[in-house]
Amino acid sequence: MPAKFQIKKARNGKFFFHLLATNGEVILASQMYASKETAKKGIVSVQANAADSDRYEEKTNKAGEHYFVLKAKNQQVIGSSEGYTGKTGMKNGMKSVSKNAPNAAIEDINVKVKV
Repeated sequence: MPAKFQIKKARNGKFFFHLLATNGEVILASQMYASKETAKKGIVSVQANAADSDRYEEKTNKAGEHYFVLKAKNQQVIGSSEGYTGKTGMKNGMKSVSKNAPNAAIEDINVKVKV
């Protein structure tokens, strides 16, 4: 399966997207957007910034897991990863986003999901 973005509508009426790797795993999750159009603009921003290693910021969550955020040129966070137990997994996640996001297709899921 090729990598793809999935846009979904949350039960609160807002929209978000996930970037799925070729194995179907979520490798990047967005914030909530007020409309589907603004979510699509978020995807365009991910596609434009994913290949630039300077746009990634490494972080650690309260549980001690490593994760990363992808930022736009204006330093706004446009996506974040899941938590990884080690830095190697996190770095591999960053490489996967960098490789897959620029050419990933966009799939619109027309069901409301609980988030």
